[in-house]
Amino acid sequence: MYMSTGFVGGCGQTSGMDSELPPTLRDLARHQSGVVSRSQALRAGFSADMIKFRVRTGWWQPAHRGVYLTFTGAPGRSAQLWAALLGAGPGAVLSHVTAAELQRLSDRPAKTIHVTVPWARRITAVPGVSLHRSRRAVRIAPENGNPPRTAVEETVLDLTQAAVSFDDVCGWVTRALARDLTDTERLRVAIRQRSRLRWRADLRELIAAAASGDHSVLEFRYDRDVERAHGLPDPVRQAEFAGPDGRRGRRDRLYRDYGVVVELDGRLAHPAEDHWRDQARDNAAAVTGQQTLRYGWLQVTRHACTTAAEVARVLRIHGWAGWPRPCSPGCPVQRDVRGHLR
Repeated sequence: MYMSTGFVGGCGQTSGMDSELPPTLRDLARHQSGVVSRSQALRAGFSADMIKFRVRTGWWQPAHRGVYLTFTGAPGRSAQLWAALLGAGPGAVLSHVTAAELQRLSDRPAKTIHVTVPWARRITAVPGVSLHRSRRAVRIAPENGNPPRTAVEETVLDLTQAAVSFDDVCGWVTRALARDLTDTERLRVAIRQRSRLRWRADLRELIAAAASGDHSVLEFRYDRDVERAHGLPDPVRQAEFAGPDGRRGRRDRLYRDYGVVVELDGRLAHPAEDHWRDQARDNAAAVTGQQTLRYGWLQVTRHACTTAAEVARVLRIHGWAGWPRPCSPGCPVQRDVRGHLR
């Protein structure tokens, strides 16, 4: 994503005068996607008049107060991020959704650039930049970040603190783990290091669930709201299988002792090719004598009790001798237990 040769910012053009820059400033500008700060230019030997001349003649463009693009044309994303960092001042690191963008935790850039600065710093507003303060800003940035950004674990926790719903919290955690951006132990360490943390108990539960095989928000919700809330037997999570053609895959939940498979699909849209792929998986399970139940987002999140009652009935048909328990007085499982799960 980031270009490292020439004074580039994506769409910008290098100027003929750039070859006359002091080597230190020239190398720094290349490292920072063609963006330099006033203090960096002064330390490299520029005078205030030299900076003014370059801006006045159009060789340099002001990006923020005391921050300059050393090229002409519109800045690209990399230059925008460096301009935000330099505008925020010493110790600044990219954070929240902006760090997530660079770390493949988010799939698209956010309009507002998020930057975290040390707690003791006095913050001056930077246009288009959301500034955060942290007592841990210096400790949480990896040394090799270019541009500097929070560590993945810190990014995940920052995003969970800004989350509106538990599903959003779950989404950030499971996505980071599913994409192999971090692991459960590093997340646990990051949690312990924060004295103030919303969702702390939920985060610990999420990490434990992820360690046991929950790979998505929907899987976590099924485990918590359908299985555990209603006392269903423990399944094998992400159970490996081989299809008739020899291809290997995973089943979301396999109640091995009873030959029952539960597949979870959190997609809102379901393309035709996915439908046929799912049907092929279900047919492959049927060949081995397994019955497949398939649930989507609404069945797990809004109708968890009804789903639990249905799974329990199928499990009992296949030999489960246990009884589900109702999660509340009005739970549909209560009616099924009274009617002996007809």
